Amino acid sequence: MRYLALILITVTLFSSCKEQPKKTLKEKKQDYKIELGEVKLQSKFESDTMSIWGGSITKGDDGLYHMFYSRWKKNLGWAWVTHSEIAHAVAESPFGPFKFKDVALGIRDSKLWDGLCIHNPTVKKYGNKYYLYYMGNTGDGKVFGGPGEIKLNPIHRNNQRIGVAVADNPNGPWERFDKPLIDVSKDSTAIDALMVSNPSITKRPEGGYLLVYKAVGKKKKGIWGGPVVHCVAASDSPTGPFVKYDKPIFLVKGHDFPAEDPFIWYESGKYRAILKDMHGAFTDAGQALVLFESLDGFDWKLSKNALVSTLEIKWEDGTVQKVEHLERPQVYLENGIPKVLVCASDVKDSKGVLQSFNVQIPIKTKK
Repeated sequence: MRYLALILITVTLFSSCKEQPKKTLKEKKQDYKIELGEVKLQSKFESDTMSIWGGSITKGDDGLYHMFYSRWKKNLGWAWVTHSEIAHAVAESPFGPFKFKDVALGIRDSKLWDGLCIHNPTVKKYGNKYYLYYMGNTGDGKVFGGPGEIKLNPIHRNNQRIGVAVADNPNGPWERFDKPLIDVSKDSTAIDALMVSNPSITKRPEGGYLLVYKAVGKKKKGIWGGPVVHCVAASDSPTGPFVKYDKPIFLVKGHDFPAEDPFIWYESGKYRAILKDMHGAFTDAGQALVLFESLDGFDWKLSKNALVSTLEIKWEDGTVQKVEHLERPQVYLENGIPKVLVCASDVKDSKGVLQSFNVQIPIKTKK
C-alpha cells in the first residue's frame, strides 16, 4: 500500500509540474503588451510640396524596404478624399530614411470606381505575389475648403470602395481591376449600405484570409449616413470573393463612431488589432491608439494592456512632440513578430495649417 501511495503522489506531482508552465504561458499571453521605442530622426518621412498620410511597408526580394503611402498636393488643402494617390518609396531599413521612387497607383479614367482618388494603402506579400489593398473613389473632383480647413466632398466620401492591386514585384507594374474587391451591400438596411473603406487583411492559421474594413450604413438620415462601424469578411483567396459577416465589431454603447483605422495580424494564438480610439471610447486617454484581440477574428475584445500610444512622439534626442493626430497604424512584421509601427501624423504650423508626415516607430512586444 505504501508503494502504491508513493506512486500516486509521484504521478500527482509530475502532473502538477506539467500543468504549471501551461498556466504561466496562458498568463503571459493575457499580459501581451506593445511598447513603443524612441524614434530616430531619419524615421520621419515628409515633403515640402505634398501632404503625406499613412504608410505600409514590405520587404522586397531586392533586400530593400518598400513603403506605400497616400499623398496629394499641399496647395489643395486637406484634399485626401478627392485627390489622393498612392506613392512608393524605398529604404535600406524599415526605419528609413525613405526616398520617393514613383507613383504606384495614380489617377485613371474618372468613370471607373477608383478613377480619381486612391488612398490608405496596406501592402502584403502572399506566396510569390504582392497585394496592395486600398480605398478608391471617383466623383466631381471638387475640393471643399481651403488651407487650414477640413471639409469633405460628400460625393467622393460616399463613393469610397475597397480595391486590391496585384504585382510580382513591389516595384510594379500593378494590375488594377475595374470592379471593387469589397462593394457596398445592396440591402439598404445593411451596416455597409452607404460606403466601405480602409481595408486590413491577414492570413488565417487554418487557411484563407480575414479582412476588416470600415463601413457606413444608411440608418441615420442625412447625406453622411451612419452609424460608422467596422465589419469582417473572409475569403479563400487574397483577391476574393469575400463573404461578409453581418455583425459589426469594435463597438461601444452610446457611440456611433468609436474607432477607425484598424490594422490586424495573427500572433501567439490570437488575432491582434491596433486601431484609433476616436475620442476616449475605450480608455481614459482620449484620442489614442489602442490594442484589441480575438480568438477567431470575428468577436473582438479590448486587450488587458489596451493603450498603445497617446498623441505624442518620443524622439531619440530626448524630446517629446505633441501632435494633432497619430493614426492609420500599420505594423511591419518580421517572421510574424511586430517590429515597426508606421503612423500618419501632423502638427499645425504658425498659420494653423496642418503639416503631415509619416513616422516609423520601433515596437517592443512583451508577453
